[in-house]
Amino acid sequence: MNTGLEHLSKEELITLLKDRERSIEERERTIEKYELTIEERDRVIGEKDAYASQLLALIDKFKRMAFAQTRERFEGNKDQLPLPFGTDGPAQQEQQEQFEKKIAYTRKKQSSAHRGRVALPAHLPVEEVEIYPEGDLSDMVCIGKEVTEELDYVPAKYLIRRYIRFKYAPKDKNSGSGVMIGALPERVIDKGIPGSALLASNLTDKYQDHLPLYRQVERFRRENIPIAHSTIEGWVRQSLERLEPLYDCLLEDTKAMGYLQADETTIKVMDSAKKGACHLGYYWVYHNPLEKTVLFDYQPSRKSEAAENMLKGFKGYLQTDGYATYKKLGKQEGVTHLACWAHARRPFFEAQNNDKNRAETALKFIQKLYAVERKATELKLEPEEIKSLRLEESLPVINKMSKWIKEQLQDPKVLPGSAIGKALQYSAERWDELSNYLYDGRLLIDNNPVENSIRKVALGRRNYLFAGSHRAARRAAMIYSFFAICNKHEVNPYQWLKHVLENIMSTNHKNIKSLYPQNFKAHL
Repeated sequence: MNTGLEHLSKEELITLLKDRERSIEERERTIEKYELTIEERDRVIGEKDAYASQLLALIDKFKRMAFAQTRERFEGNKDQLPLPFGTDGPAQQEQQEQFEKKIAYTRKKQSSAHRGRVALPAHLPVEEVEIYPEGDLSDMVCIGKEVTEELDYVPAKYLIRRYIRFKYAPKDKNSGSGVMIGALPERVIDKGIPGSALLASNLTDKYQDHLPLYRQVERFRRENIPIAHSTIEGWVRQSLERLEPLYDCLLEDTKAMGYLQADETTIKVMDSAKKGACHLGYYWVYHNPLEKTVLFDYQPSRKSEAAENMLKGFKGYLQTDGYATYKKLGKQEGVTHLACWAHARRPFFEAQNNDKNRAETALKFIQKLYAVERKATELKLEPEEIKSLRLEESLPVINKMSKWIKEQLQDPKVLPGSAIGKALQYSAERWDELSNYLYDGRLLIDNNPVENSIRKVALGRRNYLFAGSHRAARRAAMIYSFFAICNKHEVNPYQWLKHVLENIMSTNHKNIKSLYPQNFKAHL
């Protein structure tokens, strides 16, 4: 075979072969570079798609925050048609007539069976107003009477309580006895004008009903009572200082509890170092679902030291969201860390616009877990019975969901930066902590109770905007703690606080726990 290379020398052939090898290598590098370029292009496109999905998810989230309900309700596919799929015109007319007859019959039945309004509370004072018929009743005899009750309101009134203390001296001047005078009752502010009821009202109005002090000043002004804003501020400060021993006791008791739910929220604080500037402080909140106690602990920052100092030496169950500080605390010896299913559900709820099918599948799994919790509540099960029910019905759901999440994370179509990818990863990273509530029937499935306790702070800061100083924020933490406990135990916060202000300075430190809100009903 004639290749045209016969006339070349050996050296020329070697040179030609080397040139061809170099050409092949260059061609292979070009192909490899081209393939890399395609991979880079696909990667960039994937990142852009994921970023676009994130932006769409954020837009949808902000729309819900601005215009929709905040409750994360999942009800499955609302677009699914009911059965039967449709009826003809005459059948619809007949159904409408039957429906109207049934409604009319039901209304008539309810009207005839009406037993009257719910009885008014028996503990309220009663003001009786007797009404006689008009005209001459001299030739008539009373044969009965009809009683109609209504609930009315008498506005709060201010009064001056004047203590008149009588002095007595011995008749015999040489008896050696001195002058005697009636002793004043215990007062919250020594030589101050406010009584304990007024102070309790000021604090309840501000920290329970979120009425700023300047509005309370306006209320005094409407009653022609000249009270300066700075004066009320002093009353609030001195009243809260009286609660410090009780708060210190609550602090130590909280550290010793074996089951705590923890969360944190912000509070703006006036910065004394910078005129007109505000510092962002934090309330770290600890809730014990078993004892129904709540502790607000003010700290100037969100650094891990704040929670570490509080939970140093803590042993037991700690239930939190996914904040890294809690994860570190959850690894302490003797601590079992519980994650929150409400926090795990939230990213799936927000990912429905990104990947509807996967998001709804996850939500259905979680929905089944909450159905078990509702069942346990409705049946009023004991802790051991709740544990058995969870192991029987919740554990299989958790195992199936775990397997499903692993499969989804291995799917190349699920981009790590997408909303659904982040939702899956959030749960996968905390799966052991999410499952730990199965250990004990007393444990809760989520952290919602402690978040509910924080809502009072969120409502309050909308009205009074900031605390005047770090000390003021710490004092507010005390009253937020006790009012939250009042709410948990259905105790009237005003009545409890009035009782405490009247008795705390004369109560022995050994008996100070008797002033806790949960013990207040014993004094009623």
